[in-house]
Amino acid sequence: MLNRENLENLLTKGGHVVGSDGTKIGSVGQLYADDDTGEPTWVTVKTGLFGTSESFVPVEGAHNQGEDLVVPFTKEHVKDAPRVDADGHLTPEEEDRLYTYYDRGARTYTEAQSGTAGDVDRQGDADLNAGTPTAGLGGGRDTSDRDTTRGAVGHDTSGPTTDDAMTRSEEQLHVGKEREASGRARLRKYVTTENVTKTIPVEREEVRIEREPITDANRGAAHDGPAISEEEHEVVLHEERPVVEKEAVPVERVRLDKDVVRDDVTVNEEVRKENIETDGDTRR
Repeated sequence: MLNRENLENLLTKGGHVVGSDGTKIGSVGQLYADDDTGEPTWVTVKTGLFGTSESFVPVEGAHNQGEDLVVPFTKEHVKDAPRVDADGHLTPEEEDRLYTYYDRGARTYTEAQSGTAGDVDRQGDADLNAGTPTAGLGGGRDTSDRDTTRGAVGHDTSGPTTDDAMTRSEEQLHVGKEREASGRARLRKYVTTENVTKTIPVEREEVRIEREPITDANRGAAHDGPAISEEEHEVVLHEERPVVEKEAVPVERVRLDKDVVRDDVTVNEEVRKENIETDGDTRR
């Protein structure tokens, strides 16, 4: 009969879990024991690509064969078990689902192989725990509605998110544009003073004495008046001078306008993409 020591040795040596049909299911993952008795009740099997998935298998009915653990279930039956997170603890509901699933599988196996009923002792209310958990798994997968008309090869082992093929996705870079303020321009009017020099012609009057001899033509005017007297005669002189007047006149109109200048900007960003590779025998 298997005990905790036997299972821990399988864990240490990296043993494999083998199905009832002799097919290797996967490697031994974690050991789950009863809190009250400390006896091992469940063991996980690492399956899937690179062993990233874990399926629960009951320890009862299993036996060790060298460094391998042989369980009374087929590989397909173990892989189709309800998906429970291998997080170090089983809730009563999760344990009850596993017991119900494997109890039905155990009856089918024992009736077909030996004709005896191998009842599993249910302890649905017992809390189970184990060592450090590795990867969480999704819920169970129903394979009854699989499309058999397509002739699909293989089946999904990683949960309900894929079907008979993997979808490879990658990120695509979409570069958009947004408008933001980059500066501010304004018009400001201010007053300065400068000297302007202009030359204009001006006129002025000057006195010029004209002397004319006494002739018969002017002799009568010369004798008009007293012979000897004192007299004064004056002439008003005029001159022109510059008169400055300033007038504000419009010379131009100034406004702000905008031109669009186009530049090329290079964007460098990292994007992720998925890659798919095969693991195992890829011979044609």
